[in-house]
Order: sequence, then C-alpha cells, then structure tokens
Amino acid sequence: MATKHVLIVFVLPVIFSIIFGSAVLSDILQKPDRELNIWPMSYSEIGSRYNVPIEMIGLSKQYTTSEPVEIQVKVDDSSFSCGDLYITIYSSVKDDVITQSGFFEQCFESGSKTIPVGDTFSEVISTPGSYEIVVEMVSRQLKNISTKGTFTVK
Repeated sequence: MATKHVLIVFVLPVIFSIIFGSAVLSDILQKPDRELNIWPMSYSEIGSRYNVPIEMIGLSKQYTTSEPVEIQVKVDDSSFSCGDLYITIYSSVKDDVITQSGFFEQCFESGSKTIPVGDTFSEVISTPGSYEIVVEMVSRQLKNISTKGTFTVK
C-alpha cells in the first residue's frame, strides 16, 4: 500500500512534468526563428538580444587592414549618465593590448545615450588576425559596467 502512495505522490508528477515540458518545448521549437541554444552567449550577443546596461554599436565581425574600427557605446543605466569611457582592443592570440582609448567625463546629452559625446572612436589595425574589443564605463561613484566583442582583420 505504501508503494502505491509513493508512486502517486512522487513518481507520477515527475513523469507528467517530463511529458508536459517536452510537449511545450517541441511546440516552441516548431515556430519560425526559434532555436535551442544551451551554450553560454558572449557579451556582444547578450547586448544585441537583451536590454543590458551597456552595448557596442557599429562593431562588424570583419575588417580589412585599411578599414577603421569605429564604434559607439550605448548606455541604458541612468546611474552611468556621467563617467569615464575606456575602449581597449586586445590581440586574441597573445592577449596583448593593441590600443586603448579613454574618453573622460562623458555625460549624455538630453535624449541621447550614445557616447563618446562630441568625439569618435576610430582605430585602423594593420595586422591581420583575431581581436577582442572591451568597452568599460566607470561612473562618478566608481561603479563600472563593461561589454566585449570579437572581430577579425583580414
């Protein structure tokens, strides 16, 4: 008699949960533009899909040796309305700093949340390879947010 209660109380709900979860997942994956992605996303993918406090705008996946890497940064956190912006490009192979730029006292203009304000980040990388770009915003209260992305130069 006790095994019957154990079956009803513990095992049966697990079986129904698996069946129901499989049916829901199957239905969701049948819809267009849906995929099951269980691998962790990079920061640049998170920035483009979800509302995150900081994201890069204008970063391409590939550049030529004569084409400049130009980006802007969008900040959606009001506690970072003024602060210092640092943009660093690393070599992915050696993890060496290729270039670093600092834009100090960046305060948003009314209505716009893209920085650098009144300036541009533009760097030409003449050596082919894979690179990582890291953007960090440090507020006046010394809080920081950052994001990163990767690109190649051919």
